[in-house]
Amino acid sequence: MPRRTVLSNTERESLLSFPDSEDELIRHYTFNETDLALIRQRRGAENRLGFAVQLCYMRYPGIMLSAGEEPPQALLEMVARQLRIAPSHWEDYGRRDKTRREHQAELQAVLQMRAFTMADYRAAVQALVELAQQTDKGIILATALIDFLRQQALLLPGVNVMERICAEAVTRATRRIYQVLTEPLTDHHRHQLDQLLHRRPDGRLTWLAWLRLPPGKASSRQMLQHINRLKMLRAINLPDGIERLVHQNRLLKIAREGAQMTPYDLAKFEQQRRHATLTAIVVEARATVTDEIVDLHDRILGRLFNLAKKKHREQFHLSGKALNDKIHQYSKIGRALLKAKESGGDPFEAIEAVMPWHVFTKSVSEAEQLAQPETFDFLHLVGDYFSTLRRYVPEFLDILKLRAAPAARDLLAAIETIRTMNANDARKVPADAPTSFIKKRWEPLVQTKNGIDRRFYEMCALSELRNRLRSGDIWVEGSRQFKDFEEYLLPTEKFGALRENRLLPLPVTTDCDRFLEERRRLLEMKLATVNRLAAAKKLPDAIITESGLKISPLDASVPMEAQTLIDQTSLMLPRVKITELLMEVDAWTGFTHHFTHLKTDEPASDKTLLLTTILADAINLGLTKMAESCPGTTYAKLAWLQAWHIRDDTYSQSLAELINAQSAHSFAAHWGDGTTSSSDGQRFKAGGWAESTGHVNPKYGSEPGRMIYTHISDQYGPYHTKLVNVGVRDSTYVLDGLLHHESDLRIKEHYTDTNGFTDHVFALMHLLGFRFAPRIRDLAETKLYIPGSPDDYPAVAPMIGGTYRENLIRSHWDEILRLATSIRQGTVTASLMLRKLGSYPRQNGLAVALRELGRIERTLFTLDWLQDLELRRRTHAGLNKGEARNALARSIFFYRLGEIRDRSFEQQRYRASGLNLVTAAIVLWNTVYLERAVQAMESRGMPVDPALYPYLSPLGWEHINLTGDYVWRMSHKPEAGKFRPLRRPAER
Repeated sequence: MPRRTVLSNTERESLLSFPDSEDELIRHYTFNETDLALIRQRRGAENRLGFAVQLCYMRYPGIMLSAGEEPPQALLEMVARQLRIAPSHWEDYGRRDKTRREHQAELQAVLQMRAFTMADYRAAVQALVELAQQTDKGIILATALIDFLRQQALLLPGVNVMERICAEAVTRATRRIYQVLTEPLTDHHRHQLDQLLHRRPDGRLTWLAWLRLPPGKASSRQMLQHINRLKMLRAINLPDGIERLVHQNRLLKIAREGAQMTPYDLAKFEQQRRHATLTAIVVEARATVTDEIVDLHDRILGRLFNLAKKKHREQFHLSGKALNDKIHQYSKIGRALLKAKESGGDPFEAIEAVMPWHVFTKSVSEAEQLAQPETFDFLHLVGDYFSTLRRYVPEFLDILKLRAAPAARDLLAAIETIRTMNANDARKVPADAPTSFIKKRWEPLVQTKNGIDRRFYEMCALSELRNRLRSGDIWVEGSRQFKDFEEYLLPTEKFGALRENRLLPLPVTTDCDRFLEERRRLLEMKLATVNRLAAAKKLPDAIITESGLKISPLDASVPMEAQTLIDQTSLMLPRVKITELLMEVDAWTGFTHHFTHLKTDEPASDKTLLLTTILADAINLGLTKMAESCPGTTYAKLAWLQAWHIRDDTYSQSLAELINAQSAHSFAAHWGDGTTSSSDGQRFKAGGWAESTGHVNPKYGSEPGRMIYTHISDQYGPYHTKLVNVGVRDSTYVLDGLLHHESDLRIKEHYTDTNGFTDHVFALMHLLGFRFAPRIRDLAETKLYIPGSPDDYPAVAPMIGGTYRENLIRSHWDEILRLATSIRQGTVTASLMLRKLGSYPRQNGLAVALRELGRIERTLFTLDWLQDLELRRRTHAGLNKGEARNALARSIFFYRLGEIRDRSFEQQRYRASGLNLVTAAIVLWNTVYLERAVQAMESRGMPVDPALYPYLSPLGWEHINLTGDYVWRMSHKPEAGKFRPLRRPAER
C-alpha cells in the first residue's frame, strides 16, 4: 500500500475531534426519550454513564471507545447532566473490559452499525477515486471518506487507515489521469513531446525551458519570439479537447510539478507518466503564452500611443515661441483691419502698413505649419510608429484564432481584410473594406480624399481590437483571460437547476418583483428621512443647499491619555530580530506546516531554511543575497525549497493560520469583532528585469510599477493580498479578497477609498451579501437615483440625478443572478468579470442593468452616509488601518530600493505574498506583547482605562530589527508557554 502522507498533524487531529462549542455538543449529544429508556436499562450509575458515553462516541464522530480512554470533559459533563449522574462515576466504569465490549456490541446492534472490514477498505478506495481525480487535498478526501462511511453505517477506522485509503485513492486517480491524458496520443505526439527535453541548437536551454520563458520588454522582437513559442506549442498538435478530459485542478498541479523537474528528471519518468506530464505542461504553456501575446500587444500599443502623446506635447512646447510671435503679428493686423473698416480704408493697404505683402504671405504659410489639426489630437502622430507594428502584426493576427460577438463582427471582418492584404502583399485597402467600427475620432485620419489610409486603418483596427478583447466582445480560442464571455459563467442548465430547486447561494430574494419592491420601499423610507432632516438642517455635520452638499471633516485627533498609553506600551515591547520573531510566531501557530512539498504534500523538513526563503521574499532581498546574508545557507538550497514548497496556495493557507490566531486572541477584540474590513492598493516601482513587465498609471507618474492590493480586517489582520496591474482601477479587485480568502473571518461590512467603488461593485456587493461603504471623495457630485419624482424630495433635489430604470433590471434579472452565482461559486473571479463589464466600449444589456442595480445600492448607501455619523467614523477608522499597514509593509520591503525587480509574474507574486505573511506575523506578535505590556502596567499599579485600548495598534516596528545578517537562533528563547521579558520604560 502507498505510504504517502496526505494529512498534516493538525488535520489528523481535527479529523475525528469532538465538538467543543456548546451548540455543537447540544446538536450531537442531546438524548431523546428512546435513548434515555435504553440507557436506564443499565444497572448502576457508572454503567449508565459509560453506556451513554459509548452511544455518543458511535453517533459522532462514529468511533468506538478504546480501553482506558478518557472522554472529553465537556462531553462527559453534558452526558452526566442529562442523566442526573455525577461525572465522577466514570472512574468506576469499565473495570471489567468485558462490560465495555458488551456495551459496544449491543450499541452496534441498536444503531445498526458494523465494524470496518477489508472489503469496506476496497469499496472506500473505489468510492474516493472519482473525487481524487478532481483534487488530491488530503483533508477534502478524508472528509468525503467519513461521509461515505457514515452513509454505509460503518464505524470509522483509525486515522492511519483512513489516510492510507486517501493515499491509495490519489495514487489510483493519478494513474487514471495519466492514462486519460496519454490514450489519445499517437506515436508522433509522443515523439514531439520527448523532443521538448532535448537542447536547442544553441545548446543553452532545452526546448521546454525556452517555451516557458516569460516575455521580456514590450517590443516587436519579444513579440515575434513569443509568437514562435506559440507556433511550436501548436505544432505538437495535441488532440482537440484533451485538456477537458481531466479536471483543471489536477491538470494544473501535474503541470506545476513537471515544471519544477529538470529535463533529466522528466526523462527518467516511466513512459506514461512522462508523456502525461509533458502534455499537461504543453496545455498549460499554450494558454499562458496565448495570454502573454495578447498582453504584449496591449503594452506595445499603449507604449506607442504614449510616445505619440509625448511627441505631441513636445512639438507644442517647442512651437510655443513661434506661436506667440504669430499671435502678436495677427493681433496687429486685426487692429489695422478693424481701423480700416471703421474709416472705410482699403483692407489690403492696412495689412501692408503693418508688414510687406510678401512677408504676410510667408507668415500665413508658417502659421499653417505651426497649426495643430482641428481636433488638436495626438492620433495623427501615431502613424509615425506604424513600422514598429508592421514588424509583428501579420504574424500576430495569423497566430490568434479570434471569434466575435455580434457587436464586434464588423471589426473581426476588418481584421480578416488586413490578414488578406498581408497574405497578398496588397498595399491599398479595398474600397469595400469594413469601416463601421471606426470611431469619429479616427475618421479624418482613416478616410481621406485619396481613399482609405492603410496606416491609420490598421492602427485603428488594432486599437479597437485591444478594446474589444478587454471587454469580451472578441475572444481568443485557447486563452484563459480572453475567453468567450459565456464560458466564464455557470452553464445555463446548471444555473436553471439551482434556481428551480431554490439552491442559489445568494443572500437576497431571487424573485425580481419582490426584490425591486423591497428596495423601492427602503429607498422611499430613507429618502423621506433624509429629506426631513435636510429641510430642518439636522443632518449630522452635513448640509444640503442649492449649490450642493457640504460635509464637515471628521475630527481625527487622538486623546492625550491614549497617546500617553501608545508611547508607554511602545517603549515596553521587547526588542527582537525579525528572525526570532518569525520563529516565535511559528512556535505558537505552526504556520510553516502549510508549506508542503508539491509532490509528496509533506511539510518542509528544515524550518529555518523555509523561513529564510519566506523572509527573502518579504524583505525583497532575493535568494542570492539572502544566501550571502544567512550563514550556513546556499542559493541552491533556497532555490530548491522555493521550487517545491513555495506556492500561492501554501502562502494563502499559512496566512490564514496567522490571521485566525490573531483574530482569536482576546486582545484583538478591542480593535473590532472581525466582521468589518478595508482594502487598498500600494504601488511599488518596477525596476531592473521587471521594468519591462510593469505598467504605467498616470496617477502614479510615468514610471512603470506593480500594485499590491491588500484586504485588512478591523483587527489589523491583512487577510488577503494580490499583485495586480497598476493600470486597472482598484474597485476591480475588491470582491476577490472578500470571497477567496482562507481565514475564518466572516466579513459583513467593507470599506474602500474612491478608487474602490463603481456602480457594478455596489450591485455585486449587495447580491453577494456584503455591506459596501466606500469613502467617496466627491460625494457631492455623486448623484442619487430615485424611484419617483425629484419634486417629492425638495430638500435633497440638488443631489438627485434622475430615476433608475427598473425595466432594464427586470429584463436582465436572470443574467444578473447567473453572474453573481458564478462569482460566488468560484466559476470565475469577480475581478475578471468586473474588468470585462466595465471595459470600453461594451455597453451590453447585462452591464447596463447591473449599473442600474448599482445605482440603487449607491443611493441607499449615500442616504445612510448623510444621516449616520457612526458609519462615517467606522469607514474612516477602517481605511486608516489600511494606510498604517501600508507604512509597515513599505518598511519591511526595503531592499533593492523597495522596487520589484523579478522578471516573472510568479516571482513577483511570491514577493507580495511573503511581504503580507511577515506583516501578519508581526501583527500577531505585537498583539500578544501589547496585551502583556498592558497587563504589566496594571500589575505595577498603573491602571489603564480599557476604553483606550482601541487606540493601540499592532503595526509598530521600531522595536524589530529588520536588517543585518539573518541568523536563525534565539538569543533568548522563551520556554514553552513563556514569553520574552518586557522592557522597562527607562530602557532604549
